[in-house]
Amino acid sequence: MTAMSAKDFVALINTAKDSKDWRPVFEIIPYFTFLGLRLEETDGKFISVLSEDRKFIGNPTLPALHGGVVGAFLESAALVHLLATQEVTQLPKIINITVEYLRSGKPIETYAEAVITKPGRRVANLRIEAWQKDRNKPIAAAHANFLVS
Repeated sequence: MTAMSAKDFVALINTAKDSKDWRPVFEIIPYFTFLGLRLEETDGKFISVLSEDRKFIGNPTLPALHGGVVGAFLESAALVHLLATQEVTQLPKIINITVEYLRSGKPIETYAEAVITKPGRRVANLRIEAWQKDRNKPIAAAHANFLVS
């Protein structure tokens, strides 16, 4: 993330929440730009979207998404969910993440939703699921803990 004062960061997050345009926030996090990450809000739920891109292929024989990209996408979806739903004064920091790879992901648009399972003053626990065409057939899931204070 580029150097930014806490006051400017909070203002940027609040502007994104009000306008529902998260691109300016994503632009200050270079990896989000690399992933082509988008955030869609539907029925009060925040869905992160990983763009279709051939550079994410890890196994060209299948072809399948690289596991590192899937794990990074799950972590990113959790971070975005915290930014969108919590009152943050600084960028939450990952403590740990455990990823469960459930099936190969095709190199197509991929979706993820995070849910806070235990909000806390210092640590937030989240569950994240990623899927492609069928929400009922997740390609990966994760549990993550973030330092939020």
